[in-house]
This record gives sequence, C-alpha cells and structure tokens, in this order.
Amino acid sequence: MRFFDDEFGDPLYRPAVGMMILNAENKIFVGQRLEVTDYAWQMPQGGIGPHEDTDQAMLRELEEEIGTRNVEIIVKSKTWYKYDLPPQISERLWHGKFKGQKQIWYILRFRGQDEDININTYHPEFRAWKWAEKTELLDLIVPFKRELYARILEELWDYVIKNEEAKKH
Repeated sequence: MRFFDDEFGDPLYRPAVGMMILNAENKIFVGQRLEVTDYAWQMPQGGIGPHEDTDQAMLRELEEEIGTRNVEIIVKSKTWYKYDLPPQISERLWHGKFKGQKQIWYILRFRGQDEDININTYHPEFRAWKWAEKTELLDLIVPFKRELYARILEELWDYVIKNEEAKKH
C-alpha cells in the first residue's frame, strides 16, 4: 500500500474523509458494515461531494452514519491517506471507477451520550456499533485497512494526548 501527500494525486482514488471518534475514555467508535457478513469493523468514512470541503463532508457523513454531529475536532490530518480496495470490492463499488480511496482523517471527541448515536439513519451503513480500545482496534478492522489505521494511530494519536494534557492545565 502506498500513501501520498498531495491534494490531487491519482484520479483512481476517490476523495473521502475518515473519522476516528473518541468517547470520554478515549475509546474509539467502530461500526460493523451492514452488507458485510464477517466480523470486520471500521471507523466512519465517506466521499467528499463535488461542492463540499472536507469539513462539510465530515459533518455530513457523521450525520448520515451515526445520526449526530455532536463532536469537537481534536485534529485534522494535513496528509491524504490512501488505501486500495480488494479487487472484488473495487469492481462492485462506484461502478469500478476507483481502485481505492484517498482520505483526510479527523480525530474527533464525541460530546454526546451513547443514546445520541443512531446507526438506523435514512440510509444505514452499520448493523452494529461499539466503543473499542485503541489496543484492540487493529484486530477488529477489516484486513485491507489495517495498515492505514496503524499509520493514522501512529501519526495522529499524539494529538489526543496533547489535547488531554492541555485540558488539565
């Protein structure tokens, strides 16, 4: 898997956003996709519309996938992260136009209560959700996204720690 840092890059990668949503205990929101029959989980993500910036897309996707926008941004990546879909999935999705996604990632603090999360939205994408420990995240995630998620944790988790420390002072 290759990653790149420029905004435009390879047109075979769909522009998107990804969201690591943390609760007060720094557990990470993961959802089990509706159409997947195995035990794979993922963090919310979605495409950027033609007239949206990344912040607008992130807020829209939150509403569409978990039914709330009650979050605070801890950090927004400066890097576009890229991953490839397995061929059998890329042929099925987006009419085969893209072989994967390039994503701006957000680390978000959830400010609501668990009851505020509603995955039964107008177009549901998840059949189940839970809060996962950082240490178990990579074991839960669909295999083709593990390297991507590992890099996001490695490069962005320090912002979570700094945010916690800043609030103590």
